[in-house]
Amino acid sequence: MSKRKVGVLVMSYGTPESMDQIEAYYTHIRRGSPPSPEQLKALTDRYEAIVGGFFPLRENTNRQVEALEQTLNRDSADIEYKCYQGLKHASPFIEDGVKQMAEDGIREAVGIVLAPHYSVMSVGGYIKRAQETAEPLGVQMKFVKSYHLHPKLIQALSERVTAALESMEGVAKENVRVIFSAHSLPEKILEMRDPYPDQLLASSKAVADLAGITNWQFAWQSAGQTATPWLGPDIMDVLETIHREEQVENVLLCPIGFVSDHLEVLYDIDIECQSLAKRLGMRLARTTSLNTDPLYMETLQDSINEQLHHN
Repeated sequence: MSKRKVGVLVMSYGTPESMDQIEAYYTHIRRGSPPSPEQLKALTDRYEAIVGGFFPLRENTNRQVEALEQTLNRDSADIEYKCYQGLKHASPFIEDGVKQMAEDGIREAVGIVLAPHYSVMSVGGYIKRAQETAEPLGVQMKFVKSYHLHPKLIQALSERVTAALESMEGVAKENVRVIFSAHSLPEKILEMRDPYPDQLLASSKAVADLAGITNWQFAWQSAGQTATPWLGPDIMDVLETIHREEQVENVLLCPIGFVSDHLEVLYDIDIECQSLAKRLGMRLARTTSLNTDPLYMETLQDSINEQLHHN
């Protein structure tokens, strides 16, 4: 008996594969408007700072997609899963992934984003693009919108918080301020009653509860440089405030909104936040990223299967 074939469109923000692709990538983010030489240099410098011209970021996503396909097929008796990548701002774009599925004869698929928290401006946009491409091609798609409270996700993040606290030798864990962070979005999502901020706080609380920590807070990071205001407070401002007003000396950052080592983790936290912490005389540590952690892969697996069997 032949197995039922199901495609899985694994969507994420995307990143350039090499230094010479940065301008095209940045232009796509800016909706076709090329960056100024100053803007391009600023982004190029950030990539140079973390990777010296070599790009591990795309490799992280590639490995996640491979590991997810293996996890899905390992435990499946009657379904053969095939994973496809669909990126928001780089090739293969979301539309490319859907078209490839159709070309391969896939008629049934599930879409999932490598981001646990839903916003109409992020995950919602990915789903819309996939749906609009899939329908005319005859690919029936279902979508996982969020999985921010999946027990295995919370467990994986909690284990990372606990391990990081234990590695901070000579400091009692209650004396470490744990700060959960995620990518900021424009403030206008609040008027739209977007679930993104509430989902992030719910995840943070669940991780803190499981790890047994009470000394924690939430902050935003990596806001875009636009004329409209973005959600705050920003992580850099938070570090300065808790140092000045509460004399906090030890901080553990848990970038709960990111599932792999992105620029926002490797540069915004590991370089910018670390640099500020050193200047303030604070000790700053970070939890390791989920990347291909089996618990994260199983979170995705469960979420996909639940959506697939949901009428």
